[in-house]
Amino acid sequence: MIAEPQLQAFPNAFARYFAETRPAFLSVTLAGCLIGLATAALGGLPLDATKAFLTVFFALVAHAGVNVVNDYHDALNGSDAVNTERLFPFTGGSRFIQNGVLTVREVGVFGHALLASVIPPGLWLAWQSAPGLLGIGLTGLLIGWAYSAPPFKLMARGVGELAIAAGWLLVVVGTDYVQRGAFAWLPVLAGLPFALLVANLLFINQFPDRAADAQAGKRTLVVRLGTRRARWGYWLIAALAYGQLAAGCIFAVLPAWTAAGLLTAPLSFAAGRRLLAHAGQPAGLTGAIKLTILAANLHGLLIAAALASVVLFQGNP
Repeated sequence: MIAEPQLQAFPNAFARYFAETRPAFLSVTLAGCLIGLATAALGGLPLDATKAFLTVFFALVAHAGVNVVNDYHDALNGSDAVNTERLFPFTGGSRFIQNGVLTVREVGVFGHALLASVIPPGLWLAWQSAPGLLGIGLTGLLIGWAYSAPPFKLMARGVGELAIAAGWLLVVVGTDYVQRGAFAWLPVLAGLPFALLVANLLFINQFPDRAADAQAGKRTLVVRLGTRRARWGYWLIAALAYGQLAAGCIFAVLPAWTAAGLLTAPLSFAAGRRLLAHAGQPAGLTGAIKLTILAANLHGLLIAAALASVVLFQGNP
């Protein structure tokens, strides 16, 4: 069991703010960027190392900003404060505000500063690649901010999963676009199953938070459907993810090697079985959440590796 953060554990201000971004959970963004770089390479493009580094680095910064802004708004709406069934560090927020490590104002300023810091390098990358990146980047930032912030509060309107899937699909598409300078279908097709598995991570995290979310007026899908019905949603999202990947391989719109992503299906389905058994018992969901995190990250890495392998061993199409 990981202890919640306390002020005395962070005597250094930099360490406090860095830990508030929840860096251990930024790995899904790195995996998404790797898929985008691999699809660009498969398109026959020599990768620009500078643009690749800036894309990955500031995608991670944007994700960190979304995490912090989410903490800020969950402090304002009170859901984290009343969450007694949280499974730290997976659900219930970072606990930095609730445990007095940072103030609400400090977290709010920090989160919005992180999101704002992405804009200048994003403009430079758009200038270096093509104007369409402006639309991708601004849409991604809007989704990340609107996920938590009023008046949109997408997470509280039952469309949080859709927002997360769209956001992480844009990570893949945007990374590819920086290198390619144009839109392409391959990053969409390769990135969608991954984005759905990331959305499933958000979805399963809502089960331990259900009572607190309902009390705070956050009408997530789990709150709206109830745990008994909502638990089948996890299986639906997983089936869509793996089904789309399998179909892409069967109909040859994806390289056959990307079928390696199907190797993570047992992880998702094992998590789904645990969710069926413990949907109404938050304490029993830790293992299922860990499996879901592993499935999303490993899936992204396998897809990126499979695409890169096509480039290395078979050459570009």
